[in-house]
Amino acid sequence: MKRKLPAIFENLTMPVIGSPMFIISNPDLVVEQCKAGIVGAVPALNARPSSQLDEWITEIRERLDAHDKSAARPAAPFAINLITHKTNARLDHDLEVVVRHKVPLVITSLGARPEVNAAIHSYGGVVLHDVINNTFARKAIEKGADGVIAVAAGAGGHAGIKSPFALIQEIRQWFDGPLALSGAMATGNAVLAALAMGADFAYIGSAFIATKEARASEEYKQAIVDGNSDEIVYTNLFTGVHGNYLKRSIRDTGLDPDHLPDAQARDMNFVDGESKPKAWKDVWGAGQGIGAVQSVSTVASLVDRLASEFHAARRRLADC
Repeated sequence: MKRKLPAIFENLTMPVIGSPMFIISNPDLVVEQCKAGIVGAVPALNARPSSQLDEWITEIRERLDAHDKSAARPAAPFAINLITHKTNARLDHDLEVVVRHKVPLVITSLGARPEVNAAIHSYGGVVLHDVINNTFARKAIEKGADGVIAVAAGAGGHAGIKSPFALIQEIRQWFDGPLALSGAMATGNAVLAALAMGADFAYIGSAFIATKEARASEEYKQAIVDGNSDEIVYTNLFTGVHGNYLKRSIRDTGLDPDHLPDAQARDMNFVDGESKPKAWKDVWGAGQGIGAVQSVSTVASLVDRLASEFHAARRRLADC
């Protein structure tokens, strides 16, 4: 029996959530993802200064409302990502803006917070919390999240080490609510595989870096196109938390990506007395699925490709 999901997901053309990417995501990317029929998401912290978050949400809403007035199919919902860790000094401000705008979907990261979930539920919003293992998934649901995003091995940026098979299997043994899978997905075949494993959505980020709407440098976008899983390095050096990064960007800082120190050395001087390279700005995050990205395209073209592959894969299985 198909699981009943929150009503906000009814207008999706395919079961995909575009993951919020630090620095990269912006209103243009989000709006085009939603217009194409998938959830578009942006980290609140991308809006700088903090007052810009109000402006961004207003802009996203107005552009999607205008689309809905003329389009045959309404746009998919948008999401705001909140970093709920205690070190985020902006959380109270950003949460107030989210609640005031009644953002339909909120993605929380780095610590499940009951009071944050309660604030979002107060107006009927839905909360998905990202996790890297089954233990954190249980805690997120116990603290009031409506669903979880299982961040498996191979995901871009901060990522876990669990196989998606094991992670989805363990969560589905006790949880029947909304579940998204993140990790090395950049094809429609992978979206269908996520559903076959028990997820409700594929959570895709790195492929959208190589789109015209993404706020990434042309060099970064081309590195996504040129790269594959062999170009991904998993290290805790740059933030103290393990994540996946492009070798090319690490090499450009003067470091040897094949012989990196660990996080204990993260405060060292790296090259000729220069300060440590900055994660996401100098060192680029990317997931292991980038080998499927063959060119820089528009969001609409990328979603069309994903949808075509997804439906073709379903037909192949139906013929088996």
